[in-house]
Amino acid sequence: MTNRRMLLGAAGAVIMLAMGATSAFAQDVTLKLHQFLPAQSAVPSLILDVWADKVEADSGGRIKIDRFPSMQLGGTPPELVDQAIDGVADIVWTVVGYTPGRFPSTEVFELPFFVADPMAASYAYWKMYEADMQDQFDGLHMLGTWVHGPGLFHTTDPVNAPSDLQGMKIRGGSRMVNDMLTAVGATPVGMPVPAVSESLSKGVIDGATLPWEVTSSLKVAELVGNHTDFEGNGLYTLTFIMAMNQGAYDGLPDDLKAVIDANSGLDFSVRAAEANLGADAPSKQIAEDMGNNFISIDQATVDTDWMPLVAPIYDSWVADMDSKGYDGQAMIDRARALMAEYTAAQ
Repeated sequence: MTNRRMLLGAAGAVIMLAMGATSAFAQDVTLKLHQFLPAQSAVPSLILDVWADKVEADSGGRIKIDRFPSMQLGGTPPELVDQAIDGVADIVWTVVGYTPGRFPSTEVFELPFFVADPMAASYAYWKMYEADMQDQFDGLHMLGTWVHGPGLFHTTDPVNAPSDLQGMKIRGGSRMVNDMLTAVGATPVGMPVPAVSESLSKGVIDGATLPWEVTSSLKVAELVGNHTDFEGNGLYTLTFIMAMNQGAYDGLPDDLKAVIDANSGLDFSVRAAEANLGADAPSKQIAEDMGNNFISIDQATVDTDWMPLVAPIYDSWVADMDSKGYDGQAMIDRARALMAEYTAAQ
């Protein structure tokens, strides 16, 4: 009898230990973060890795985030959104404009000469996402929404005026940027960032629209000799999202959801934009050290030579949004008001 009790007790202990281990492991999770840039690029190293490291630390190691740069899980950059929705990846960071027309409200921040301060725009972007955009991102749990620093021209030949763009094939990163390129006389060539270096080196394109921060990892300063920026509002910005598969988020226990939530949202979006902007100067310095040519278009010239060409894009965009059931002009007005609200609070 004693031996039987001992055996039963030992068996029970093993069962309880196994149940306890299963329960403990059930609370742990590994998430796959997928994106299209090399790991050493500014966004992965200064934003995505910082975010992932913080989530891991705040969870006490119960969340582990495996990072997959440069499309290592397969597919192409335009497929990242669907990879998150379908669960190929748990978390993605991507350019919204790589799926043109799919998330139309975000394009308000891509209108030409619209954004002066990327932090203000990212503040407005998150606020508008929470209020009006969530239905466009079904299947995703949004972690952050932001824009990069001012976009500019990086070209083989100098661009001092719109007439210089005639006949130039210029890379654009979204539908709105391509519309802007057409309006100022260039021939737009749509392509994701990773294709830019090879396209420049082979002469497929004569230049690219990019913010400074990504040019260092793409070796743009070595491939072109001219850079044209604009005083006041930037030529353009692209909108980013960092998003999580909704089912993966819903499946987390409440305390781990709280960790994700604490590291996401409005403050994260603004900090991400600040990190993006902060990476511009070191990349610009590389071009300066190489002795490249820098052209800056003053505000008066923007007003007289550039804005009249791109102004019709605003009207056509508003009409397009209205046809889709959105109030385009109200979105422009709301974005401007929120950007002003952020600026006034600083």
